[in-house]
Amino acid sequence: MALDLDTDRIHQLLHVGVHDKIYPGAVWAISDSQGTHASGTAGVLDPAHPGEPMRHGTVFDVASLTKVLAVWSSVGTLVEDGKLQLDAELGDFWPEVRGHPLAPVTARHLLTHTAGVPLRANLKNLYGTDPQDIRDGVLHEALHRPPGEAVEYTDRAALILGYLTEHLSGQRLDAYTTNRVWAPIGMPQTRFGPLPAEASLRCAPTEIDDSTGNHLRGTAHDFSARLLGGVCGIAGVFSVLDDLAVFLRYLLDPAKTAESPGFGPGWVKESLQIQTMAMTPPRGLFWHPAPDTTHETEDIWVHYGFTGTGMWISPAKNRWAVLLTNKLYYTRDREPLTHVRNGFRSLAFS
Repeated sequence: MALDLDTDRIHQLLHVGVHDKIYPGAVWAISDSQGTHASGTAGVLDPAHPGEPMRHGTVFDVASLTKVLAVWSSVGTLVEDGKLQLDAELGDFWPEVRGHPLAPVTARHLLTHTAGVPLRANLKNLYGTDPQDIRDGVLHEALHRPPGEAVEYTDRAALILGYLTEHLSGQRLDAYTTNRVWAPIGMPQTRFGPLPAEASLRCAPTEIDDSTGNHLRGTAHDFSARLLGGVCGIAGVFSVLDDLAVFLRYLLDPAKTAESPGFGPGWVKESLQIQTMAMTPPRGLFWHPAPDTTHETEDIWVHYGFTGTGMWISPAKNRWAVLLTNKLYYTRDREPLTHVRNGFRSLAFS
């Protein structure tokens, strides 16, 4: 049965965004756990080559969606395998942080952005360029405030959880996530960058690289990810619409994947619940309620990427939505895309 969607209004909304130069192009899909869906494209891959349209197979630098696709999903497997207890203090089982300020922090604190870790994220200025120096600096620096006191979004939470995943799994984050999540559930085009040449040609360009004067294409826009060789918990993942559709369908019904499943329904259910009590803004486990919605009645959860990407999911409505753009091609300003995102979500879940 087809979803009841006003696709004409969705197309109009996204084409206006192209016309207004909010982004060069967009790819989108809306679906449920069964695979019934609507999808489409708008605009071009690169304004410098206006004859090349956005396509369903365009590869995107998904930016902070890395935190969900790689870190959140990997942590979920570790929890469900019994290798990680969310409320155990890190210092009790992780020698690298034992005796350091991070020791009393828990994985739940990090997943809800209540760990009190520093908000500063310029790794090069703080710790230099050596990956081990960066790791040591991030894991040993003093806290910004006591754990559990406030909700404050910081990239460091995902970076630390990425390091924790490597410690508990004995594998690098990219290898573990590929082997434990992406490959088993069927996401063959999702990987950390830098991308090989063929994939880079299909990649939506983002912002200008100051060192070359060209738009980045196949290399992560996030400087921290580039500094760490393309692989870290903050950003660095590239993906396509079809793979994200597989991921979100899996979240709605993970029991459908019979062979080597990643995480199970228990992890999804716990993650898509308010974990921060009365503190604001409300948070689940890395996911958060969609802006301007009432969680108790609408149950729509979201995660955004700085390049212009976004994923929404609602177990209560058995529906998910993806909007991929390369808005970073034009600007780092977040506001121009906010109206489009909110309008798209409203049309997708009405």
